[in-house]
This record gives sequence, structure tokens and C-alpha cells, in this order.
Amino acid sequence: MANLVVSQSHMAFSCSVCSRTFKSGRGLNHHKNALHRQFTPGGSDDSEVVETYATKQFHPYLNGVPCDENGNNLPPHTLPPPPTLSEDASHNPWHPFHSRVDFDFAYYHFVELQTSEGNIDKAIDLWAASVMELGGDVPWKNAADLYRTIDAIQHGDAPWKVYHVHYRGPLPLGTPPKWMTETYELCMRDARQVLLHQLATPDYADSINYTPYKQLDRDGKRVRSNLMSANWAWKQAKDIIAEDRSTHGAMFVPVIAGSDKTTVSIATGHQEYHPVYMSPGNLTNTARRAHGNALLPVAFLPIPKTAKKNRNTPIFQTFCRQLYHASLASIFEPLNKCPDGHFRRAIYGLGPYIADYPEQVWLSGIVQGWCPKCNAPPHDLDREGSCKRSEPKTEFLIGAWEPGTLWTDFGVRADVVPFTHEFPRADIHELLTPDLLHQVIKGTFKDHIVTWINEYLMEEHGESRGLAIIADIDYRISAVPPFPGLRRFPDGRDFQQWTGNDSKALMKVYLAAISGHVPDDMVKCLSAFLDFCYIARRNAISRDGLSQLRNALARFHSYREVFVGTAGVKGDRISLPRQHSLMHYLRSIRLFGSPNGLCSSITESKHIKAVKEPWRRSNRFRALAQMLRTNCRLDKLLAVRQVFTRLGMMDGTTSTYQAMLLRGETPQPRAPMNTDNNADNDDYGPAQGPKSLSSVELAQTPARGYPRSLEPLAIYINQPRFPDILRRFLYDHVNPDADVSSTNVNIEDCPDFTGRIFVYHSAIARFFAPSDLCGAGGMYHERIHSHPNWQGKYARHDTMFIKTGSEVDPMHGLTIGCALLFFSFTFRDEYLPCALVHWLVPGNVPDENTGMWVVQPEFTGNGHRTLSVIHLDCVARAAHLLPIYGTSFIPEDLQFYDSLDVFRAYFVNNVIDHHTHEFLT
Repeated sequence: MANLVVSQSHMAFSCSVCSRTFKSGRGLNHHKNALHRQFTPGGSDDSEVVETYATKQFHPYLNGVPCDENGNNLPPHTLPPPPTLSEDASHNPWHPFHSRVDFDFAYYHFVELQTSEGNIDKAIDLWAASVMELGGDVPWKNAADLYRTIDAIQHGDAPWKVYHVHYRGPLPLGTPPKWMTETYELCMRDARQVLLHQLATPDYADSINYTPYKQLDRDGKRVRSNLMSANWAWKQAKDIIAEDRSTHGAMFVPVIAGSDKTTVSIATGHQEYHPVYMSPGNLTNTARRAHGNALLPVAFLPIPKTAKKNRNTPIFQTFCRQLYHASLASIFEPLNKCPDGHFRRAIYGLGPYIADYPEQVWLSGIVQGWCPKCNAPPHDLDREGSCKRSEPKTEFLIGAWEPGTLWTDFGVRADVVPFTHEFPRADIHELLTPDLLHQVIKGTFKDHIVTWINEYLMEEHGESRGLAIIADIDYRISAVPPFPGLRRFPDGRDFQQWTGNDSKALMKVYLAAISGHVPDDMVKCLSAFLDFCYIARRNAISRDGLSQLRNALARFHSYREVFVGTAGVKGDRISLPRQHSLMHYLRSIRLFGSPNGLCSSITESKHIKAVKEPWRRSNRFRALAQMLRTNCRLDKLLAVRQVFTRLGMMDGTTSTYQAMLLRGETPQPRAPMNTDNNADNDDYGPAQGPKSLSSVELAQTPARGYPRSLEPLAIYINQPRFPDILRRFLYDHVNPDADVSSTNVNIEDCPDFTGRIFVYHSAIARFFAPSDLCGAGGMYHERIHSHPNWQGKYARHDTMFIKTGSEVDPMHGLTIGCALLFFSFTFRDEYLPCALVHWLVPGNVPDENTGMWVVQPEFTGNGHRTLSVIHLDCVARAAHLLPIYGTSFIPEDLQFYDSLDVFRAYFVNNVIDHHTHEFLT
């Protein structure tokens, strides 16, 4: 924010970064946009964004000091040992492959295409035929031969083992149930070996914390983001030191676990699998959420099945739960090279456990309907004064009460001992993490609020009118303007199979759709809930963020009372386990940091690569063994590719690499770094590579068919005022310190332009957005469109946040501009990337009910749209607008691509993504 410096001659605007002064706010804004762009618009609670002003206090003793392979501490600043190669690899760096061509062939077919064995045979045969006349040969005879080469890879090798388990209790007289005589398979691999592979991944060199730490923002307030920045990791380190002072210099490795049943095919017999995943808690949240080996399957739990008549018998249910906990205890019982190449002495400990509510019930040994974190009864879960559960308390209750009393009065099962019982410093009631996906997104939003609103409308207005309003809400949802990454709902929310991504997409547009059709308190209820959801999903949460979260939860609890007594909520109170879990979020955030790095959406997304795709590649007969082989081969190929990449052997394409070798050149090793090769071809998504300054750049290639001169271009795009607007932009650009802006200057006094202009159909914004689905470095990209014939169907002109004022101005000094044209030109030897925009200006305060800012299209006195040319340095990123529909029904034939042209006012969608919510809140 600018500081005002008053002198005797004039008022000056001072830059808070470099102290340079300017005569006008316009000049100051131009200077800051050009030279002092932030990592993210509007600032952030994320300490990684404001690291210049933040401090970290590292644990003084359990601090992960590098050591040699014998555990002896190394002097400070000692370089890690060079990577060692096997004897075979020293003669052939591609071992067990012969060349880059061989490896790329195997990787392309097995990982990228997931080619079947028969089709690999055919591809090898075609390859052999193509080199036969040249006297050449191929490295494999068939797919089985190729698989043997993959199996010979040493990197990433963590073999699967199968353990057989069976019931050992007393058998009834006569013929016992089949489940008592069955043999069950527990498939698992060495948990420590899996952790070592994950920790040694070079790509995580900048995404790992070797020691617990406390992070403070510029005001000295605590910030919690990654697991190692929160209270639990610090206390674990303190307790470890208290138990054994010889641990000084060691590295604490908390093991994050997660499990969740998944179904691969309902049509062929409801085939279920129960994978267990594992991740080192030292990795950052963004690394864990990124697609990689930060989360890997470590086991597949046995799933006992029996005839329907036996499923609810106490003895079968007890056996299932005891088998479940015994399997988990075996998996983690095994519990020292790191991504920077050093060895460290490691102390492992059970960390947070990711699970949805049904899995939490099994893990904690409680009765369905009770809370696994506190002793609140099912009929009044949100009552005040409930006490938190703990394993010592549970042990005391089991010793003091009969099983029936435990079940009915305390919600405790006496027949189950949680697997954490034998592990030091591990309490399952404490370790259960918040589950944003099932508790917040699918549970509270989709299953509760959306359902309650529909049932209220039917009850309040009757079936006919209620259905008409619900249909109009669906039309409103389908009429939402497009935005990068936003799923379109052409039929509203009227579909049968909901996924987590469907619920997330609906959350972004539902608030504006119901506004005007339901009471204000219902709108405020949803607005408060969305605030809670988006604050909880931030990558880093400060002390102020926790206060905002507490306030949002209080508002939600207050406004949700409007539903009590309606068709959706019977009785005099709301008591639902998934909604009740929100009350434990504040404590869990203090313990474990941001929930977005410990959410079941991470494990569910892993189901695709670890379970569902390997199952589809199997022949369905004894599929699990085939799935494990596929997983093992995928791990090996991905691990060895990382090694080849680090050695520079994956640079370029297969042919360009081969050409380099023929020229007598050799590959050069390089530091591990992800590259963002495809960002310019995508509308949105993670931007790989390290954290960097935000930027907005024009697309790589200019659009064809446009005139290159100013006057003909103005006629072609039907903007006759464009030449004068451009000249006024040039006046302001050349005279940033002028006392008078170009709007008050005669057009004849503005610079003339006669050069060439290049038109582009899009621009790409890159910015630091660690709370969204970003790259490992926290970067995200999105494409802003200005296209006259998008996909050959309609004109698309996206809206953008444009920095025009200071933080104290409405909407934090941001204004909305609709991108009518992206173009570039050179003026006085300076390259200028620009945009022609139509302004939409905000009001002074956000809307009272929705909490969103309201903008209106701006027009001149004669009814023309207010247009300006702006430099792309002024653009922060894309913005999304939601029409303010009011109380009237919208025309059923209104198309979404016309929405930005037909409404008088719009909400600025602050929940289109977490980044937008964070800097608009």
C-alpha cells in the first residue's frame, strides 16, 4: 500500500518496496505492477509467500543433521556423496536397458499407453521388421521378455509379499460357517523400504522438512501449513528427546497413513479392494497432493466375506475388526538416504491417519453414529462440554463397565483393540485427520445443504411450484459463464452419480443460483459454510485464519437453524456425524497443519493408478497378484526415469537425444527440477518448477487473419474507438508522472502509432497458488481467452482482475476487466503486451447475504461501454463472474456464453478457487 508523503509543492506517492516517489497513484501502480509483482495477488497467509517477512524456529535437537552411511554426523556444509552406480550401470548407464530408445519404448507402452501384452508383441514385431533389412535387431522377442527387463530394475524396488491369515477361534458344532475355514491374504511390502524410496526421490529436494519447526508471519503470529510446522510434530520431537537424549541430530519421520475401500466393478460381482497408503510426513502438502510417489500403496487388506445371514453376527463382525487391526499392526511394525543425497539417522513414528467416517469408526473401535474424537452422544453431537477421547480413557472404561453399557452409554466396542495400542506416542483418536472430501464437500454440502434446500422448496411452495424453482436453479447453474477448469453443468445438478469433483464444481456456482429463491438466512448459511470450507482448505493457516475459521463455523451453526423443523431436518436439533466433525477442525489444524495435505481425496485419487487401472490391465482371474506386479513395475519405471532425468539422459526427444550422441556429445547431469513443457497447451493446471513471481504472458503464437495496422484492425474487430483509446494509453505510458491523465488531454496531444500490431487469442497467467491443485513448487497456470469464435461455436471474452488502486480501495484495489482483445506491439523500441478491456466496477462493500463483491458494467454518458487499453503487467489473473439472477425465472434458452452480456450486475465469484477466496477475503 502506498504511503503519502506531503511536501510544500505537491503530494507524492511513495513505493513501500523501494521508496521511489511518484506524482500520481497511476504512476505508482504502473511502477509496482512492472517491477514489484507479488507471488500472488493480494498477499496470502501462506508463509512460503511472505517468507521475506517470516521467521522459522527449528527444533534445536531433533534436527536431521546429515551423517555418513555409518551414522556419524558430518561437518556443516559437507556436500552429499556422489550417486553410486552398480557395476552393470558403470558400463552401461541405461542398464538394464541398452539405450534411450529401448527405455522410451518400454516407458511409452507400459506407463503412458498401458498397452496390452498382445499389442506389445505386435509393436515389437513391427519394430523388428523395420530394422531387419538393415541387419539390425530389437532388444526383446516379446512382451514377456520386456517385462523381465523391467523387473530387473533395481531402483524403486519394494517387492510385495503375501501372508496367509485364518480364523483361530473356537468352531461351532457341526459344519462351521465358511468364513471360519477360509484363508485370507494380506498383501504388503516393507513399509520402511517404501519410505526410503520416497524420501530418496530427488524431485522432493525442495519439498521436504527435515526437522519440526514453528513458523511466524510478519506480525509474529503462528502459521501452520505442513505437518512438520504444527504442534503435534514439535511435541513428538520433545517427547522423543525426553525419552532418549542420544537421538540428538536424528531426523523424525512421521508416517502418514490412509486406507479406504474401493470398488472396481459392480457389474462383475462387486469386486472390492482395501488398499493402505503411506507417505512421509516430512514432505510438503503440495508435494503430497501432486501426482507422484509421495503417496504409495503399502498393503492390500483382506476383506472377509460370508453369507448374508452371517454378516451381522457378533462373532463375524468381531473377527473382521480384529483381522483389520492385526493387519495394520503388521504393516507398520517395521517402523537413511534423503532427496538432497545425504544420509540421516531416522526415527519413525505413526502419524496422522487419513480415513472417511466409516473407516474412522473401524479404526477407533467405536459404535457407528458416535464421534471418534469426543464422547458426544449420537442424538446431540454438537452439545457443549463433550470431552475428547483417548486410548487411556477407553482402557479405563473397558475395565470399569460391561460391554453392553460401553456400547450404549459410551459408544465403545469392548471387542476391539486399536492397532496403535502397541506403538509409542500413538493415539488413534488424536491421529484421525479432518476429511475435507467426505465431511465437508460430499457430506455437509452435497448430502445435507443441497438436499435440505430442495426439500424446503418442495415443502414451502408445493410440488408443482417447488419443482419449477428447482428447475430454474438448474437453468441458472447451466447459464454460468465459462472459466478455466470449471466443469459445466448443461442440465444443472440433475445427474445420478455424484463424484467429489462434481460436488466441488457445484459449490463454486450454487450460491448465486439459489439467491433470490430461498430465504436470506439460507443464503447466509451456505455463504458461511463456503467460507469455512475454503479457509480450511488453505495450504497455510495463520492465527488470524483460525479466528476466521471459528467465526465462519459460528455463523454456519447460527444460520443453519433456519432448516430445523423443515422437511430436511426433523426434530429440534441437527446432530450429524459429518457436520459435527467440523467442530474438531480447529484443534486438528493446530496439531497437524492444513487439512488439504491430509484429505481422503489424496488417497481416492491414488485409487485410479494403484487399483483401478491395474485391475483393468489384468485378466480378472486372481487379479490382485497381477495388480501388484503392475504396481511394482510402474514404481520401478518411474524411479529409474527420475535417475535418468537427473543424469541428463532424458533431455530432448528420443530422436534428438540420438542425434546428439551421433554428433559425439554426451548428456550433462543437472539438478532435479520439473519442467512445465505443456502449460502453454492447457487451459489450467499445475505449473511445474520452483516458486516464481506471478506473470501474465501472451500466447506463444499470434492469431492469423487479423490486419496488422491500427485503423484496419479497429474496423475488423468492430471497435472504431480503438485507435484513440490506444493513443491515450501511450500518453499515460510515456508520462506516468503527469499531473493530468490522458482522459483530460486532447487526442491530438497523445502519441500517434503507425507500427504493426499482433493479435492473440489468449494470455497465460502463472502464479503461486499452493492451496489449489498446483505443482510441487506451488505454482499454477490458467489461460485467459479472448476469442471471436471459440471452438467454432461462440465468442468467448473472459474477465480478469486488474490492479487499479490500493488495498484500502473497494475490492482491495482490484477492478474487473472483460478482455475484448489481446495484442502486442513495439513503441519506441519497447515491447508492449496489452489488452483492450471493458470495465466492470465494484461497489463499496460486498453483498450482505452472499459475502461476494458486486460489479456492474461501466458505460459512458452516451451509452457506450467504457473501454481502455491496459498493459498486461496490470493483470493479476482471471476472474469469474456470476450473474445476479434476482427473483425472476431466467429464459430457458439463455446460453451460458451470452451471460456476460445480458445481466445488469454480477457477483465476483470468490469461491471459483482457493486462491481467489484467499485474496478477496
